Amino acid sequence: MDRLLPWFSLKSVPGVGNHIFKLLIDRFGSPETVFKSTIADIAGVDGVNSKTASAILNFKTLSKDKNEIALIKKKSYRIITLTDPLYPSLLYQIHDPPPFLYVYGTIDRSIKKIAIVGSRKATAYGVTITKRLAQELVSYKVTIISGMALGIDTAAHIGALAGHGKTIAVLGSGLEKIYPQKNRKLFHKISENGAVISEFPLHAEPEPHNFPKRNRVISGISLGTIIVEAAGRSGSLITARLAAEQNREVFAVPGNINSFKSTGTHRLIKQGAKLVENVDDVLEEFQHIFNIDDKKKETGSRPIEKIPELSDDEDKIYRVLGPYPIHIDEIVRKLSMETGKLSSMLLQMELKGIVQQFPGKLFSLKI
Repeated sequence: MDRLLPWFSLKSVPGVGNHIFKLLIDRFGSPETVFKSTIADIAGVDGVNSKTASAILNFKTLSKDKNEIALIKKKSYRIITLTDPLYPSLLYQIHDPPPFLYVYGTIDRSIKKIAIVGSRKATAYGVTITKRLAQELVSYKVTIISGMALGIDTAAHIGALAGHGKTIAVLGSGLEKIYPQKNRKLFHKISENGAVISEFPLHAEPEPHNFPKRNRVISGISLGTIIVEAAGRSGSLITARLAAEQNREVFAVPGNINSFKSTGTHRLIKQGAKLVENVDDVLEEFQHIFNIDDKKKETGSRPIEKIPELSDDEDKIYRVLGPYPIHIDEIVRKLSMETGKLSSMLLQMELKGIVQQFPGKLFSLKI
């Protein structure tokens, strides 16, 4: 019998959810032993009734489980079970960890993992901050965890990869249903520098009810979760709540007080989440884990970038711009400057590395 089949079979038994599955493994050590036990022994486990115990012992292996295992092997994916040494130790500690994870790539045993999540429709400010945080965190051998969604999640993965670090994407669908499709290339890139993981069957669609489940894995596998740009009703706030319930650290990056995309993060800060201005705000919470002092001796603090000398007109433009992009017409209105002259000066400032331009004639300071 395939060693994985008992795991899939036990997970398929009606009444055996993730929490019950973990209780059974803690008591019996393996699904094989569970299936060989008596109704009395199984029902003796806290939270397991005789009806569920009977369903376990009378359960017949499903052909769908055999087919799933065959496809896993054909595709060269891996299954990491609760008893596998590579199963994330922090994830094992939560109330209802997945009995097993589908893995595309490589997971290591390090607990130095930080999650970064946020809005799918992120601003340029949010994307820039996220990439910077991820890139700096991986220099401390931190693995970046996120959900591979568009916006902040994508920026977190890209930042980690840009820093030549590791990153793990947790999907709300099966590994054969890459979502979003726009991130197909990123999906494979992540697998080469970390892993893409899921608790859902290979062909599971990205159903809405999957994502709260996915979020508990993102927070559960991590020492802490950083929220960047979350509106008042955001899935990222669910991740933050789950992290708090799992007794993990919650961090939030402040944004523009006039931006609805930051109302959720500001609320988290009011509720006690740690405000993050730079990577040090995250690292100081884990001084016993990260060799912060040694790293600073090696690399020094992040240098303060000096602003090139500005002309009077450039200085006026500089004072109008901020981290959030604004349209050139708005700059013209505020400065009462001729459009052609302003365009020329914005280009000069962009070449100096002070300004960045976005599609639609939007401009912001380069963060």
